Amino acid sequence: MTEHQPENPVNEEITAKPKWGRIAAWVGLFALLLVVGLGLIRAQEGSVSQGQPAPEYELTTFDGEVYSSEELKGKVVVLNFWASFCVPCAEEADELEGAWQYYKDDGEVIFLGVAWSDMDSKAKAYLNEYGITYPNGPDMRTRISQAFRMVAVPETYIINRDGIIAHAQIGQFTSVQQIIAAVDKALEQ
Repeated sequence: MTEHQPENPVNEEITAKPKWGRIAAWVGLFALLLVVGLGLIRAQEGSVSQGQPAPEYELTTFDGEVYSSEELKGKVVVLNFWASFCVPCAEEADELEGAWQYYKDDGEVIFLGVAWSDMDSKAKAYLNEYGITYPNGPDMRTRISQAFRMVAVPETYIINRDGIIAHAQIGQFTSVQQIIAAVDKALEQ
């Protein structure tokens, strides 16, 4: 005769937990691999390029003004990423300011400078040294540069009225005429 042992609910709970624990661990691992994989794919894509919609962004200037991509639709935007320690940025500063002076009164074009990975004091000193008068602000937590998948400073994106990148300049502009030609092309779109 076999003895019948009553079911022990405690033993059942002990055996059930490891299964759910393993499943949760595998789901967590899969989610982590998915996030890392998507990040690697995005990193390999390089910067955003001409013909693509510009990423959404919001820039708060050193003066406290806020510019958002949504509010700027209908204007051509020259979005320049720079840093005070960047030699090519300093070399193109006069060209960007000259082009800004050319367009600033017509209201069709806005220049925005994005200080990338820079301390506010050094960025403001840079703006003062080069006489930059168009709006500039810090890239808080590098959100804007990440959205544009920026590689290195300087990078400039000219965005047409519809929010499409009309020109992507990876590296410095070498003349005011080069900037004006790119902006004029965006104005025609």
